[in-house]
This record gives sequence, structure tokens and C-alpha cells, in this order.
Amino acid sequence: MNVLKQRAAEVEVDHCDPGDEDAFYVADMGEIYRQHLRWKLNLGRVKPFYAVKCNPDSEVLRLMAKLGNGFDCASKSEIDVALDTGVDPSRIIYAQPCKTKSYLRYAAQRGVKQMTFDNVDELYKIKANFPDAELYLRILTDDSTSLCRLSMKFGASMDIARRLLELAHQLELKVVGVSFHVGSGAEDPSAFIKAVQDARLVFDQAIEVGYEPHTLDVGGGFSQDTFEKFSGILGEALDNYFPPHIRVIAEPGRYYVSSAYTLAANIIARRDVPDPADSSNDAYMLYLNDGVYGNFSNIIFDHQHPEAQILTCADDSKANGAAPRGVAYSIWGPTCDGIDVITQHTVLPGLLDVGDWLCFEDMGAYSKCSATRFNGFADNHEVIYISSEAGASALLEY
Repeated sequence: MNVLKQRAAEVEVDHCDPGDEDAFYVADMGEIYRQHLRWKLNLGRVKPFYAVKCNPDSEVLRLMAKLGNGFDCASKSEIDVALDTGVDPSRIIYAQPCKTKSYLRYAAQRGVKQMTFDNVDELYKIKANFPDAELYLRILTDDSTSLCRLSMKFGASMDIARRLLELAHQLELKVVGVSFHVGSGAEDPSAFIKAVQDARLVFDQAIEVGYEPHTLDVGGGFSQDTFEKFSGILGEALDNYFPPHIRVIAEPGRYYVSSAYTLAANIIARRDVPDPADSSNDAYMLYLNDGVYGNFSNIIFDHQHPEAQILTCADDSKANGAAPRGVAYSIWGPTCDGIDVITQHTVLPGLLDVGDWLCFEDMGAYSKCSATRFNGFADNHEVIYISSEAGASALLEY
């Protein structure tokens, strides 16, 4: 919090240059390091392939590479930024079941062999553009309780899995494993049990067809709050259905980075309105210089509910240590679109005004990466990197 306040204090909104008061992040690489240790403690058998799409910050990717993790990529650009860390192409999986032809050829040129498929046309496409690829059949899972469902778009149903394996064999393609994804932000740990059981059946089908599959990709869906519970259930299922010689990988994203990033945004405007909960009280609409078209895109795309905290407040009663009074606010973004709302109603302990700052924790996942320049606002905000762990500091040379 001190770093946030120090950076905010450097800005004099009444005299600064345009953009100096833009929103900014503080990213604690030590938090990512702690999440990695937590992963190794609870899922030591499973090698993480970080989901680049979640947060492709070059410093995050550099730390992932230093930690020995692989990368889950879905496009040419993601493959490029992963390779820019210096990792061997074998540490990348092209985990996009429906790939662009030119990207397939590019993956072949760069030596990125591991990739997923889930349909007949993809097999013919791979045969024509990258016949030496190492393939994982992605199967359908029950992700009905997940924040972001993926089975509506990807995954081969169990009744066609064997036919796909047989076709791949006829085309002389190399199937090395099975993959699944129980959905981003999964909420039902039993989904992992059923997915592992189904993967075992498909492994056996692959063996019957003539393959020697050696890797299971259990996808993502991990989150900070439920990790121990989910990892325990997943680990037990893996031990029950897959012997130790089978390699297991995963594609965690938000698990690693969500809690590492805190966003600070400036209040650029305010207007008073009746409190919708009690018309006898005053309330305020606060307008920030960031919103759902910017770093709060996670509200739209990732079903998140960022919670505002006061970072700085010029209110004299609070500054003098008096008991803070609760004030009702709604919080809005800067664009001209009515859907650009961050919080419909919240109560904060202080009277905020133009020039004050709010901060929002847990903003590391699906935020900065999906920001736009709608209405001409910036989409590339400053990130201040710190490390609260000696291990991360040593790896990154902070």
C-alpha cells in the first residue's frame, strides 16, 4: 500500500501534464512466487504451463520462465512472447483446438510441436500444415458451474473421441496425450474427477488404436480461494487413474497472477445524488479515469466484482483521525457509455472528492490484457514492480 500511496502522492492533479494521473498498477512478483510454492506443495506431480492469455505482462512471463514453468499459448503473438523469454519450444503447448492455418505453419517453423485438437477438420488442417506435430485430443467436460464456460466452444464428446483417434492414426499423425478444461474459475471440484475418469477412457482408446500416449493436460480452472480443496481432489483422482510414469501438465492462469496486482485509479469527477437506499441521505456518483473498457474489463469478460478501497482522501475529518462516516457511492468509468459502471453501490469511510484515489486488489487476471482504447482512453498503463519474497527478487534480480 505504501508504494501505491507514494506513486499517487507524486501526482498534482491541478498542474500535472495530460495523462500523468492515469490509472496505474503495483505488481508484487513475490505473490506470484508464493503461489508457485503453494502449487508445488499441493500439486507437485503437475507441471504448470502458464496461460499467457490471462496476463501476458513480460515481467510475469520472465518469472514463469525462471520458475521452470511452461506456457499455454493460443496465437502467434502468444507464442512469440513466450519464446521471447528464452524457453525451449518444448515448454510451450499451442492449446487452441481451432487454429489459423498460417499460425500452424508458424508454430512448425518455431518448433512448437505440442498442440490440441477436437475435430475432424482440424486433423486434416494439421496434416497439411504441420504433420510432425504432437497432438492432444481435447475432450468435453462438464463446466456448468464455472465462471467462464469453455465446453460450449471446445472439446470432443466421448462418443466421437475414438473416431478422431482412428482418423489421426490413418493420417499418420502423432497423438501423445489427452487434454481437458473444466472452465475458467471452476466452482465444482467433482468436475475434475469426471474429467480424469473420461481422460483415462480416452487414453485406453488411444492405446487400442495403436498410440502410446504419455501426457495428460488437466487444463485450468484453479483459483486462490479453493486451491487446496481442488488440488486435493484432483491429485487423488490422478493417482487413482494415471500411474506415475504418465506426465501431467496444467494451464493455470488467474491462480498465479490475480492477487499479485493492485490497481489505483483517480477520481476525475463527482456529482451528488440522493442515496437510493435512503433518500434522506446524500450519495455520490464517482467517475474514475478507468472503467470497463479499460482495466475493469474483467467485470464484463470475467464476471468479477472489484471492490473499491480508499487510497487517498483529502476529507479533513478523516485526515485528522476523526471517526470516519460511511458515505454511499456508485463508481463509474470515464467513457460516454452507460454500461461503464464499476460498482452500483458501495459505502466507503470518507467523503471523497475529485483528485482523490481509489485502489482495487486482485486485478491481475483478465484485466489489463483485455483493455481497449474506446473513446480514446489509454489502454497501456504503468506497472510498478515490487517483490515481497527474496526468492522472486533473486530470480528477477530486483
